[in-house]
Amino acid sequence: MKALFLHFYDFAPHSGISKKILYQIDALRKCGVDTELCYTDIDENGFQRRVCEGKVIEDFGNGIAAKFLKWLNFKALTIYILENNFDFIYIRSFYNTNPSLLKMLKRLKKAGVRIAMEFPTYPYDREISGAPIKYRPIFLLNRIFRGELKRYVSRAVTFTDIPYIHGIKSINISNGIDFSSIKLIKEKKPTAEFILTGVAEIHHWHGFDRLIRGLYNYYKNGGDQKIIFNIIGDGEPKDVNALKALVNELSLDKHVVFLGYRHGADLDNLLSQSDFGVASLARHRSGITKIKTLKNREYAARGIPFIYSETDDDFDLMPYVLKAPADESPIDIQDILDFKKNLKTHPQAIRASIENTLSWEKQMQIVIDNLFDKQ
Repeated sequence: MKALFLHFYDFAPHSGISKKILYQIDALRKCGVDTELCYTDIDENGFQRRVCEGKVIEDFGNGIAAKFLKWLNFKALTIYILENNFDFIYIRSFYNTNPSLLKMLKRLKKAGVRIAMEFPTYPYDREISGAPIKYRPIFLLNRIFRGELKRYVSRAVTFTDIPYIHGIKSINISNGIDFSSIKLIKEKKPTAEFILTGVAEIHHWHGFDRLIRGLYNYYKNGGDQKIIFNIIGDGEPKDVNALKALVNELSLDKHVVFLGYRHGADLDNLLSQSDFGVASLARHRSGITKIKTLKNREYAARGIPFIYSETDDDFDLMPYVLKAPADESPIDIQDILDFKKNLKTHPQAIRASIENTLSWEKQMQIVIDNLFDKQ
């Protein structure tokens, strides 16, 4: 069996999305699928190219025209897929449905190519409503034409329990883990500092402001534990700047540290020092109540207890998870300190709780089995 994994954007070593895609491709190969990667390469001079398995199949140039062509020109890609006899393509949706994309999908379906489209989040309208201006025409076209996807897409892959997306039957999976790439932390002895760590490509739905306000309340009410909240990653400038402004307003600069993007050994070292992980605390802001985020799984794979506010069936009942209310209230820091103090689960046990169920290989096998199910 032969597949093409189609990603509409670029790759970056610090990006959790980039790493996730590579893990998915590796998992498909372990499942016996000969899988190629196709993505948009953007160099330091802004030149944009469609690259499939290391080969440039279309050069869009640079400038404004290039930014639009990559979303509207799929002729070379269509020819590449048909000439290379792929059994299916796996598309990571960028919510960019338009007539040109639909034309490609129509030709592929007519040729017998199965199409799986992954929706990284769903529902997504509220999530993308605050996107940068440059993406808004793309998302507007998507809202107009996405109803046509059901005519050509075989299955929608989702990390929710929603049975249909835009009229397409869903394959419901969890975000997975490549355990070989994630380092288990060692049991950490208590120190003078209690370190909270949030790793994210920062958006308002991560709700880090709730944690920051919780720190303010903790110290205002007499808390004396030295707490450091390390924020690893970057993101939407307006969201990051809002967090920095809040830290400055509340005089918490000694307690909240913005570390920017980190990866590799540097990231491993920072996480090994962490006492508690901070996952999403405000998914309700984007209209999402149930989701299976990658970050929850990464903390668990490392053996780090963590807090989140959404519903995640894989973790809601785990003894090392602290659930926060899905509202705008500040996080109770004393609850976190007490929870960690009373926690008897060790890093090895946290990781072991998901090793048999949440590998990417197991999740992508579910996709393959369902994609070729004729029901």
